[in-house]
Amino acid sequence: MSAGYDAVAAAHAEVKAEIARTDTKTSLLLAFIGAVLAGVWTVAKDARLPLAALVVGGAGIVLLLVVVGLLLFAVRPNLGGRHGFPRWAAESADEIGEGLRVDTRCADIAGLSRLAVVKYTRLRRAIDLIGTAMVLLTAAGVIAIGGAA
Repeated sequence: MSAGYDAVAAAHAEVKAEIARTDTKTSLLLAFIGAVLAGVWTVAKDARLPLAALVVGGAGIVLLLVVVGLLLFAVRPNLGGRHGFPRWAAESADEIGEGLRVDTRCADIAGLSRLAVVKYTRLRRAIDLIGTAMVLLTAAGVIAIGGAA
């Protein structure tokens, strides 16, 4: 095998691994947000909170729900892709065999790299919004504690 072939194979594997890492991070963030929402609900459901705490905390909760949507879009399957499984699902056995005789990994690397950038962009936005939501929820907690004193 040539060095070029090895480089293409390594780049293809690296891009696929980056997408897998992004999906794993997204899953962990979704679990974290679920835990935060459950914790907030547990603490706040029976408490008599000042209006300011409700407004600020509500804004934090809404922001976390927006983050959930953003994260779900980050891991949404791309069934309209030109390469790989979705394409194969619409081809006959002969077409699949013929397609596998041609090395399409360079095109796959380009397409998967674009997909990885979109996923990372959404993940970064989600993390930024999580930080903002945490500030709002912390402020709501401080307001609630200050209102109770």
